[in-house]
Amino acid sequence: MTRLDADSYSAHLRRESTRFRDVLALTRSETRVPSCPDWDADDLLWHLTEVQWFWGEVIAGRPAGPPEQHPERPGSREALLTLFDEVSARLGSLLATTSSDEQAWSWADEQTVGFTQRRQAHEAMIHRLDAELCAAGSGAEVTPLPADLAADGVAELVGVMYGGEPPVWGEFTPDGHATALELTDTGHRLVVRTGRFVGTDPDSGTSLDVAHLVRVGDDSPADATVSGTAAHLDAWLWNRRDDSGIGVSGSPEAYRAFRGAVGEPLT
Repeated sequence: MTRLDADSYSAHLRRESTRFRDVLALTRSETRVPSCPDWDADDLLWHLTEVQWFWGEVIAGRPAGPPEQHPERPGSREALLTLFDEVSARLGSLLATTSSDEQAWSWADEQTVGFTQRRQAHEAMIHRLDAELCAAGSGAEVTPLPADLAADGVAELVGVMYGGEPPVWGEFTPDGHATALELTDTGHRLVVRTGRFVGTDPDSGTSLDVAHLVRVGDDSPADATVSGTAAHLDAWLWNRRDDSGIGVSGSPEAYRAFRGAVGEPLT
């Protein structure tokens, strides 16, 4: 399947975080981030700093739950960069030296260090792309997403970020549609079924009634097919690019159901 080994995730996390930092260090603080229009460059830098700090605390404190206290945002660009360097190096070291099968808290069904290794590699890659898009007006290069991590990113998006098996407090009702995602450069084929997820979280009281999808495998029949390179599909599903170079065929109804399930922007 698409999953990478722990060393590969660590290497990607290190490279993507370094590129993210290097690009933003040369970008004016007030430059807007086109893929996250509510943010400027410093907001983007702070976001990944806080995210990497949070998951560093989770891994360091495993198997306890998430930290209750959060750091204060530094008041200057120089201090932001310094804090990012510290927390990014710490997270990278922790994830590179911890077994992926050790128990660790997460917000998903998978409660292992491996979940964080995977999630944070993808987080760094997508926000590296955000940083490059932010700096593109100043002549910065927008570099390709690595195919192996992007292919796994597509699988993580449909299987975890947008989908996954519903929790025990909710119910998933299939709508009868299935859509195949065909990654033309890596050869992966992922089939997802769409429907609605309805339920009320007993802990928070949050009620959900949303279009939803669940990954069902590689060999299942599908009503619609979406095809493109892993990098194109991953960035498109993250709403970081348009649909140029992406092909769609089959049932229009199935495709509309799929787009309805993945239409909510993620940051």
